[in-house]
Amino acid sequence: MSGQCGKKFYGTKLPGCAPTELSGKLIVLEGADGSGRSTQVNLLKEWLEGQGYGVVNVGLKRSMLVAEELEQAQQGNILSHTTRSLFYATDFADQLENTIIPSLKAGFIVLADRYIYTLMARDIVRGAPREWVKSLYSIALVPDAVYYLRVSPQQLVERNFKKNVTLNYWESGMDIALSRDMFESFIKYQRLIQAEFRRMQSEYGFAVINGNRSSRAVAAELRNKVQAVLEVSSS
Repeated sequence: MSGQCGKKFYGTKLPGCAPTELSGKLIVLEGADGSGRSTQVNLLKEWLEGQGYGVVNVGLKRSMLVAEELEQAQQGNILSHTTRSLFYATDFADQLENTIIPSLKAGFIVLADRYIYTLMARDIVRGAPREWVKSLYSIALVPDAVYYLRVSPQQLVERNFKKNVTLNYWESGMDIALSRDMFESFIKYQRLIQAEFRRMQSEYGFAVINGNRSSRAVAAELRNKVQAVLEVSSS
């Protein structure tokens, strides 16, 4: 993979990391549970590997340091908002230092099944000060491309019921008392998250993909967009 290296951090770079050494590409897919995000990440990975690229996947709660503890802590639905935020920030920082940056340095394409934007939106919707949240994730690398799969809350409900038979406590925003009814809370919470993504879109410059369509149509659009990113980097 040739081309000019142009990586940068949103804030202060991690010690010992030279952005000019990161020749790989960081591509992010964002979207709620039920948006088809993970399916699209897998399809992109298969396609990219078929094109001869080395690909590494990352995502939320995959850190060797705290992922297991975070999963266990969430089961009881008793985490405070600040504790939950710091758990996820630690999970992200560990993956950034030990997976994302080394993979980019080795020239791999890193596909992120969600990145800091979901984490920031969740925190802000739960009342965290916007500047504090931005500071918390200022260590993040700026991705080469970010695609947000936007799906209507009603479709998200249907897809989640088909997949899990029930709705997730946290993805329904039950911890912030939007409604005692989980279905109603889910709709309200997803609308708040989508509103925050609309605010972030202009600031962070990510592309919005219509996720209400078939997975085949979404995959075709993503391939075209990612191909364009890779062609620019190799020219």
